[in-house]
Amino acid sequence: MLMPLENRFPAWSPTAEAPDGIVVLGGGIDEYRSDERGETIPNGGFARIVAAAKLARRYPRARIIYTGGSSNLTGNDIREADYAAQAFEDLGVSKNRIEIERDARNTAENAVRAKAIASPKQGERWLLVTSAYHMPRSVQLFGKVGFAVEPVPTDWQTGLKTFWRPDPLKRLGQMKTASREWTGLAALWITGDAIFTAP
Repeated sequence: MLMPLENRFPAWSPTAEAPDGIVVLGGGIDEYRSDERGETIPNGGFARIVAAAKLARRYPRARIIYTGGSSNLTGNDIREADYAAQAFEDLGVSKNRIEIERDARNTAENAVRAKAIASPKQGERWLLVTSAYHMPRSVQLFGKVGFAVEPVPTDWQTGLKTFWRPDPLKRLGQMKTASREWTGLAALWITGDAIFTAP
């Protein structure tokens, strides 16, 4: 279930042409434990932030937008984005470069709010950093709001050919993740979008 999602877009290769900006989707920080412990605590998607930090150092003039609020519908004063700037600084990127969006509760809102901050102009090149399994739906939603992005997938959960390892509990978690993504793509298809945006 995960492999078709993760294999949809190839690994990104650096180019001589610098991007104008980098959008990083939330999902790499455990905001609740960070709040309790008083420091940024990564979760399974922290590879998104690491990948974005590498890009930020490679392209020092690129804008960096981090979008990630809280998916908790009841009491969402604690926001993941509040810890993102410090995470970037810990990885060697000045927090002054990070444009923070802290209100988006899901990927659709990430797209809308990131576009509002970026105000992308025709001809600009924007990169989108998120987990490989999440990239097909993310690209679809960004396209839906008219924000053209270049996928930079990261945080792969599967290999290119092999997928089975003797860890059934981990596989159950991955099945839950894949089910959520496929359900989201199906919802987009029902509303008239292609289920799988072409690379």
